[in-house]
Amino acid sequence: MPLTSDPPLQKSDEVATAPPATDYAQLTVVPVRHPWRWVAIAATVVLLAQFVHGLVTNAGWEWEVFAEFFTADVILKAVWTTLQLTFYGTALGFALGIVLAFMRLSQSRFLKTVAFGYIWAFRSIPLIVQLLFWFNLAYLYKELQFGIPFGPGFFSFDTMGLVGAMSAAVLGLALHQAAYAAEIVRGGVLAVDSGQLEAAAALGIPRLRQIRRIVLPQAMRSILPNAANEVISLFKGTSIVSVMAIGELFYQVQVIYGRNGRVVPLLMVATAWYILLTSALSVLQHYVERHFAKGTTP
Repeated sequence: MPLTSDPPLQKSDEVATAPPATDYAQLTVVPVRHPWRWVAIAATVVLLAQFVHGLVTNAGWEWEVFAEFFTADVILKAVWTTLQLTFYGTALGFALGIVLAFMRLSQSRFLKTVAFGYIWAFRSIPLIVQLLFWFNLAYLYKELQFGIPFGPGFFSFDTMGLVGAMSAAVLGLALHQAAYAAEIVRGGVLAVDSGQLEAAAALGIPRLRQIRRIVLPQAMRSILPNAANEVISLFKGTSIVSVMAIGELFYQVQVIYGRNGRVVPLLMVATAWYILLTSALSVLQHYVERHFAKGTTP
């Protein structure tokens, strides 16, 4: 009897036989079927076809009126006013938002509190209330003086002449946008690994250059998608300044259909311009994101 637990050796005349090899070429491959997916596709195609058919055949859309006013001079001027409001609101809003973001990131408790208070206030108050407040600023302050604080003023401005409807709209949009831009920028900066700043500081790189050459290029990848959404929202949100009788796109459309009664085709004019310009902003966003994503995407 052997002293080990090893299995007995196989006799020389016993040959181990391997299982026969499987010929995979002879197997029939059956793709996975998704019947409900095809049902959903068919239902979607039918609904889209019905929608397009309704747009083409329903006389209530009055496409001839749409074609008449789509490129009318008054509409083109209103589109230009809308673009101006969007540009100035975005530029001033993000400029102030960057300052507020770095105030919140600073080591000063006072600056943090001021920035947090600003963001809290302007995100809490509805935009239409802010616009109407700035539009009626002359009711509270007849003139603005510049001079020694709590002392005599050296020169002053008439508030009524200084803050008109367009200025009040830009001011309200920019201050409102700054509150959201600050949080977007702060989130992008916090997404950058702090160890890179520590390494840059150890190499003696100045703080401003660290932010400009290390932090912001990386933070832009996180900032851009949210910032683009805010710009598009602001572009569509400019329609709210119609309460101030500013001739932007939606207000001008309201004026026209108030005169001729063609509500639906004029609303489609505004809709088409909003879709067209929003698509252009989306394309611009794609190329800007691709520029800042160099070296991170294949």
